[in-house]
Amino acid sequence: MTARHGDRFVSGPVELRPGRWQDVLADTGYANLLLTDPPYSPRVHSGQRSGNLQADESTISYLPMTAKEAFQIATFWSERITDWAVIFCDHESFAWHESAWVEHGWRVFAPVRWVKPDSAPRKCSDGPACSTEDIMIARRDSGWPRIRGSRPGHYEFPCSELRGCGLAGSKPLGLILAILSDYSMQGDYVFDPYAGLATTLVASGIEGRRAIGAELDPITYEKAVNRIKRGWTPRMQLPPAVKPKQAAMF
Repeated sequence: MTARHGDRFVSGPVELRPGRWQDVLADTGYANLLLTDPPYSPRVHSGQRSGNLQADESTISYLPMTAKEAFQIATFWSERITDWAVIFCDHESFAWHESAWVEHGWRVFAPVRWVKPDSAPRKCSDGPACSTEDIMIARRDSGWPRIRGSRPGHYEFPCSELRGCGLAGSKPLGLILAILSDYSMQGDYVFDPYAGLATTLVASGIEGRRAIGAELDPITYEKAVNRIKRGWTPRMQLPPAVKPKQAAMF
């Protein structure tokens, strides 16, 4: 079932809001996992613009990441995430995110790599032809984690499904499903302040998580809503219980 509620779109266990996350997600409560793909550094953005992309993907409509914004992300979300933070980034922006989350008392692990076996050879410095991308994994450094055991040192997923998707920098659904499985549990809450085409939200619906996201660009937001409307098949029904601190999210 899907519905619009004012300036948000709700479909089952997921919700997408249009606008800056600093504005539209300011009233959210707590979540177990932050899983997001924010902009990368200016160096990557400049390479992306000169890359060999599909015509509808060649223009980046959003500004690159800065050290200041990375610190803002950590300041806001480190107080609202109970377990893990997973952030896609490049080499330069990884250092910004790492420094910010460590300053807020989180433990940041060595970069995990997304390996793209079908990537084109590198032609434009740090543009879209890169065969790997960094993923920052951070864990709240207090208490004992609910999810224990080893995690992959890298994820290997082809990027061919993304060609022609209409948004530069999108991630494969299978990759996000794997990360959700490794860093969250059935019924958990997930935040994505840079939702893009809502891959994290769709994956959350499949994996039995509740998720809320924000997308700044109006055109991308409408594309994401249409994608969510196409629906998904949940692997398992959500449990009925809702944690008290998280109830305010929906």
